[in-house]
Amino acid sequence: MDLDFGKMNGLVPAVIQDNTTCKVLMLGYMNKEAYEKTLETGKVTFFSRTKNRLWTKGEESGNFLHVVSIKEDCDGDTLLVKVDPAGPVCHTGMDTCWGEKNEPDDIMFLKHLQDFIDKRHEEMPEKSYTTSLFQSGINRMAQKVGEEAVEMIIEAVNGTDGRMIYEGSDMIYHLIVLLTSKGYRIENLVRELKERHSDRWKKQ
Repeated sequence: MDLDFGKMNGLVPAVIQDNTTCKVLMLGYMNKEAYEKTLETGKVTFFSRTKNRLWTKGEESGNFLHVVSIKEDCDGDTLLVKVDPAGPVCHTGMDTCWGEKNEPDDIMFLKHLQDFIDKRHEEMPEKSYTTSLFQSGINRMAQKVGEEAVEMIIEAVNGTDGRMIYEGSDMIYHLIVLLTSKGYRIENLVRELKERHSDRWKKQ
């Protein structure tokens, strides 16, 4: 990176973002030495303007910020640092310096589930139900999606809301397995829905 440390008297702002939840955790400043130490150790180090020295986040609390990636902006004078935090980030004990909870939105679990099923498809561990589905073939996987969809419909019409949610969850899981076996991910369906929601979409 060719960072411009000259614009702010030797400092560049570093926006710290959780790599998993995408929440912005805090804003700090790095000089050239802090930046180099961050790269060297894999733990975010700032230049503390109040202490007038390098300061590794977590050096006292143990709540380190483990670096996943670092990107510079288009002007080369600001950093976006994606991290895996080892605990609350703010000195007040809050998850972020804006008092927010650092928790992923529930919908993000679908990506986690998709990644998990992808790994099962790649490794095919024994005694795994997901592995057994992949081994059963496309016809059986498609049949399972249909069976779970029917069970959800039955619960929606004549059952309970709780059982409807339960069966719907089964349907989504088996749908992701089927998509994975065909070389797709749940994001492919999301992109299709986004396209349908746009003004330019026309029903085929």
